[in-house]
Amino acid sequence: MYPFPHPVPRPSLPPRSRRGRPLLAALAVLGLGASSCGTDTSAGSSTVVVNIGYQSKTINTVTAGTLLRDRGTFERKLNAIGKASGVRYKVVWQDFPSGPPLTAQMIAGKVDIGSMGDYPVLVNGSKTAEFPDARSELVAVTGYNLRGSLNQVVVPKDSSAKKLTDLRGKVLSTSVGSAAHGMLVNALRKNGLSPDDVKVLNQEPAVGASALEGKQVAGLSQFVPWPQLMVFRKQGRLLYDGGSNGVPTFHAVVSRKAYADDHPEVMRAFLESVRDTADHLNKNPLAAAQQVAKVTGIEPEVVYLYNGPSGLVTFDPTIKPQLVEALSKDLPFLKDLGSVKDLDLDTFVNDSYLREIYGSLYDAASKTTTSPSMLSGEDPVCHEPVKDPRTASEVWFADRKSTGVAATPTCLLRQIAAHDGDVRAAYVPDEKHGTRMFASAATWVLDPDRPANSRLLPFAVAADADSYRADHSGARELGYEAALEAS
Repeated sequence: MYPFPHPVPRPSLPPRSRRGRPLLAALAVLGLGASSCGTDTSAGSSTVVVNIGYQSKTINTVTAGTLLRDRGTFERKLNAIGKASGVRYKVVWQDFPSGPPLTAQMIAGKVDIGSMGDYPVLVNGSKTAEFPDARSELVAVTGYNLRGSLNQVVVPKDSSAKKLTDLRGKVLSTSVGSAAHGMLVNALRKNGLSPDDVKVLNQEPAVGASALEGKQVAGLSQFVPWPQLMVFRKQGRLLYDGGSNGVPTFHAVVSRKAYADDHPEVMRAFLESVRDTADHLNKNPLAAAQQVAKVTGIEPEVVYLYNGPSGLVTFDPTIKPQLVEALSKDLPFLKDLGSVKDLDLDTFVNDSYLREIYGSLYDAASKTTTSPSMLSGEDPVCHEPVKDPRTASEVWFADRKSTGVAATPTCLLRQIAAHDGDVRAAYVPDEKHGTRMFASAATWVLDPDRPANSRLLPFAVAADADSYRADHSGARELGYEAALEAS
């Protein structure tokens, strides 16, 4: 659907002598040829190769992938190390559409460090544990959402479905074994349905998006950024937000322990680069979103929805206790699928590399879940401070280089109505859960009984708007254009 950028040939390297039969057995099972990571003898005996697997389109991993690569931070750190030690370092970037093929290449010895979502991370840990030389560890987080709003279900824009139960008996597309699949199963059960009440097609995100656009499926359950990409392109409508499940979701960095043991300086440089990139993104969210958009082809307005201040993703490399707990709750689902046998999380999750980097600051940092990038400022129309994350809103006017903030969604609509020019995107938090969304895609409700600056309420899904109106007799539903006029 969208060509991956920066194709890099994958070098075939001679096997390291200490690799033994377990890895060869893995290669035989997978039908993959032997290839090693570490020392590239073709480039000289003192050249250390590090193969990085990433997912350019999964913008929750940009701090360990797309943005990190484009900024060249990791390479610069390795060059500095090399100058001091006399060792050359060669970084090979490999782009993957999802976690499973990345894991296969890690087992084959062709990926040393990779980033993927929480469910694929568990599969990665379980499958690599079978082969001593490929055994992986979870060493850092890229981005997370404690409520789970990075996974969502969208339906065709003109679908009659207003709630998840309306999809009973329908065909849905998802990536089986992914966090989006797990969210869908949990959501079905939460809403009184069995997973058997729908037919699931196992499809890669891009394939599923095409199927939804062509109305070959009734719904698409996927991970960041696919649901909101479909919404922004007016090819889909949000039906269910994974945040309603209240289960944290995140993406993380995994590394082969054997490689990390052999090259601790590479691991430190990589994770320092991840931290530096997260800091850069949090301090320069709009510029970072535009940079990622330029590389990936994903519209910057969509990238910014996730990666902007008060966005759907919180970028922080530290490993939060809530995220580890979520992994333990995700394991039974993957065991039922047969995707994992077992996994000792106490051994698999290893924050020692980050602890060396953060020092005494790590414990406090790992316990903090406040986003380092929040909307703030002064509302130019309502003249109120922008400080409440439950109402803080943002607009990106086409004729301005920076975005503007608003204290509430109602105040945001007033700004847009008063502006003489086009709007690239406007972002508001969902009234019920606070999920950041496009204002133009929200279901708006006018409640005349509320204060003047908060009478217009945006809802991410129609079912929540209906529920609010049922409890507030004077409230009525409005379309986006009507909400602008009513502001």
